[in-house]
Amino acid sequence: MKFTFLKAFLLLGVAVTIPSGFAADKKSFTWPNGAKAAVNLAYDDALNSQLDNAIPALDKYKLKGSFYLTLASDTIDKRLEDWRAAAASGHELANHTIFHQCSGAIPGRESWVVPHRDLDKISVDALADQIRFANTVLFSIDGKRERTYTTPCGDLKAGGENYLPAIKSEFVAIKSAFGGVIPDMTTLDPYAVTVAVPENVTGKQLIAVVKEAAEKGTMANFTFHGIGGDHLSVSKEAHEELLKYLADNNDIYWTDTFLNIMKHVKAEQARL
Repeated sequence: MKFTFLKAFLLLGVAVTIPSGFAADKKSFTWPNGAKAAVNLAYDDALNSQLDNAIPALDKYKLKGSFYLTLASDTIDKRLEDWRAAAASGHELANHTIFHQCSGAIPGRESWVVPHRDLDKISVDALADQIRFANTVLFSIDGKRERTYTTPCGDLKAGGENYLPAIKSEFVAIKSAFGGVIPDMTTLDPYAVTVAVPENVTGKQLIAVVKEAAEKGTMANFTFHGIGGDHLSVSKEAHEELLKYLADNNDIYWTDTFLNIMKHVKAEQARL
């Protein structure tokens, strides 16, 4: 009714004084504690350098990261207690499949996509079963049920068919494409979130990404791999420069697990 009267007065050319607090009726997307942007620091493939370098750096700056575990990785077998300790300290353990299957049809992958783990040669149903079982294994590590997922290699098809519809119900959110800063939080599909995959970059370049997110009021998602070692590596120095910047500016950036951020995003989208 308030808007009906206001529109009528305006159409008649009558001057209207808008009461204080009236503008607050307009809803907009917000981040916790007045932050301007959210930042997720994620790490794929369950690598030794993440346990040795990334987690100690995160803990030093009191930041929480998301670790997308490939459950057939040697570190799950040999360093299980380290992953369990990471979860106990507040880091997210998330699903990155059991075997990290990728499409072998893409040029340049011939040397590392082995035939029995070629995503083009597995059915949607078989892959979905493996992904659901991976959630069960993760539960045995950290005792949690809510999960997020990142698609290996950004590939979306198993046996030529999009497999995400078969697994969406298992996850709070999914990272499924490559891209920069999220342009609009209100229209973001929680099951098609884009990520930046840094390699051989400087701390300044990483910081530039989060600054862009703050300018837009949105979100920056990093998917790191090796930190000071392993593959697709970022130096320990560049990684720590980003972490220090985020910790020093925690009034601007809400840095948290992808699970916590996306639960907030979905709640805000439902509110608007």
